[in-house]
Amino acid sequence: MTARELGVGLQLNYTTLPLLDRIEAELALDYAELLIDTVGGALDSPNLVDPAALPLVERCRARWPLVAHSNFGQEFGFAPLEDTAAARRHVAIARMLDSPWIADHLFYGSGSISHAWSSPLQMSRPEIDRVVDRARALQDLAGRPLAHENGYFYNFLPGTDLGEPEFLSEIVRRAGTYLLLDLHNVYANSLVHTTGEYEPAAYLGGIPLDRVLEIHIAGGQWIRGWYHDLHNHPVPEPVWDMLRTVLGRSASVRAVTLEVQGPAHMVESRRIDDGWFDMIRTDLARARSLWDETAAVRRGRAP
Repeated sequence: MTARELGVGLQLNYTTLPLLDRIEAELALDYAELLIDTVGGALDSPNLVDPAALPLVERCRARWPLVAHSNFGQEFGFAPLEDTAAARRHVAIARMLDSPWIADHLFYGSGSISHAWSSPLQMSRPEIDRVVDRARALQDLAGRPLAHENGYFYNFLPGTDLGEPEFLSEIVRRAGTYLLLDLHNVYANSLVHTTGEYEPAAYLGGIPLDRVLEIHIAGGQWIRGWYHDLHNHPVPEPVWDMLRTVLGRSASVRAVTLEVQGPAHMVESRRIDDGWFDMIRTDLARARSLWDETAAVRRGRAP
């Protein structure tokens, strides 16, 4: 499978979609990534897209190329794949959007805890066997590349005996799938886990960079001695360093997405007009500069 090059974009989610007027007026985007959990219709309704969200989806579709991102599709839980939100809603929405690939989190999920944020899979060989079959089936169902996102998490699931780079590498190799490399998640995990695998050079050296379709960048925040992946502050310097490294080595990258959640994720009081859009503009401009500097690496080569 191949995918077209998009460039530098912004994730549209439950905090940024309501700000669409300002985003369109003030930000230069090559594309947008739509968090489809935000707009999908309820599974017990006949609506593919929530009717309240449909005008925004149509407006975005007319404005930019869109990438579909599934946050909580339960695709890697234990229910039959065909019963999950990923199969029943997200795949069809990705087709509707003409998304060049469909991205998902390698999270555990079930219908009873569909918002299972930061719930990692058990990183083990038996789990690789299980996940590979589901990943391959989901990619076949979608009819487009499936890109797995590495997650930020607070603790390892009991039974984990593999490092994340080896776990991810085996899944994409055996399933024939791809990666959405979240560099801020690597950075955040490096601050809260002491295993050593999240040290940037070690992590990037342990995953197949030639399978990376998309990159996420973001910023987070220290709260009471713990660093959180809140997407609420400027992109940190170590993340920029990793972005420069990956773009300089990988010909497969098709998109760099800035994730922001906005003042809703601020611990301190902060209004949108207190520099929030300036922060986004600055980070997008820096990402575009790195994207342009490394264009020769991608030229004429596709994943």
